[in-house]
Amino acid sequence: MKPKVLAYYLPQFHPIPENDLWWGKGFTEWTNVGKAKPLFHGHYQPKVPADLGYYDLRVPETRVEQARLAAQYGIHGFCYWHYWFGNNKQLLERPFNEVVSSGEPDFPFCLAWANESWKGFDHGLKNRKVLIEQTYGGEKDYTEHFYSVLPAFLDKRYIKRNGCPLFTIYFPQNIPDCKAFVDLWQTLAQKNGLPGIIFIGLSLHTDEHTLASMQQLGMDAISTIRLEDFYGKLKHRMSFGQKIKNKLTGNTLPPKAFEFKDTMRFFYNSLDANPSIYPTIISGWDHSPRTGREGLIMYNYTPDLLKEHATQILSLVQNRNDEDSFVFLKSWNEWAEGNYMEPDMKYGHQFLQALKEAIDSFCK
Repeated sequence: MKPKVLAYYLPQFHPIPENDLWWGKGFTEWTNVGKAKPLFHGHYQPKVPADLGYYDLRVPETRVEQARLAAQYGIHGFCYWHYWFGNNKQLLERPFNEVVSSGEPDFPFCLAWANESWKGFDHGLKNRKVLIEQTYGGEKDYTEHFYSVLPAFLDKRYIKRNGCPLFTIYFPQNIPDCKAFVDLWQTLAQKNGLPGIIFIGLSLHTDEHTLASMQQLGMDAISTIRLEDFYGKLKHRMSFGQKIKNKLTGNTLPPKAFEFKDTMRFFYNSLDANPSIYPTIISGWDHSPRTGREGLIMYNYTPDLLKEHATQILSLVQNRNDEDSFVFLKSWNEWAEGNYMEPDMKYGHQFLQALKEAIDSFCK
């Protein structure tokens, strides 16, 4: 069995009119990445891309090179973030649409619907104003949404389980009639020659209750991203330790700064061995390029720690069959969240190599 690692892929690396309006002409994710500054001694910022540079995802050669790199280091496919805000309103759809229409790169893919409103603070503004609202328009809207992604579902590169395309939903619980949405898409899939769809609900706090709730909403599986499980357990102890460290060193750590080695043991638990759960590898985290000192920062993140963490996550699926051995990787290229695998100027390919070694250790 070889684990099938699916890396979340952010398409926010090309200008669009909406971003020009909200943040200024030419804004892309690189805008926040490039202006980031270290906030304390030893804080690794700014993070500078190496092999691919400050790329533009409208350039097909960039997309091909990304896929080549990912495949070289054992990643099975990309899971592209997909933005459908209702009433046929999409954003950042161009890179993925061109992947589908051009047939390049020849690399497996699937979709994850990021069904949430965009707010200014989360993306780098000083206010929390809603920039664009996520809406749900009922059967007509859901049908239009289905047919917008059907060409991708029918593509030979689309990642499937038992012939059914995988489709992740960021917040299934936010869809007011989620079960009706799921049932409609299952009907439309069969009407268009597919045996069905594997719906994956993304969850930040997965327990037995969450698993049952997701199943009631029509989800076939859960993708766990346990980025926040540690916070309630560590914040008091860590804040006390930080106060002492600050006095001794004169260094002032932000309130949500934690060492990666202290957080990574909370990124999984025994429930994640459940066959209905697809666990997630976390490829670092530093939200300060977007939110400054208020952002969550995991510092002292190293290739050795990633390998240890990835090995722990991959072990959860080692006894599953090949059709169901999916593990998500968050993320391939979310640079402004410090959450990426692409080479940078400090580490080069070291994180990619660490991941490959972890994956190869489970190959039979």
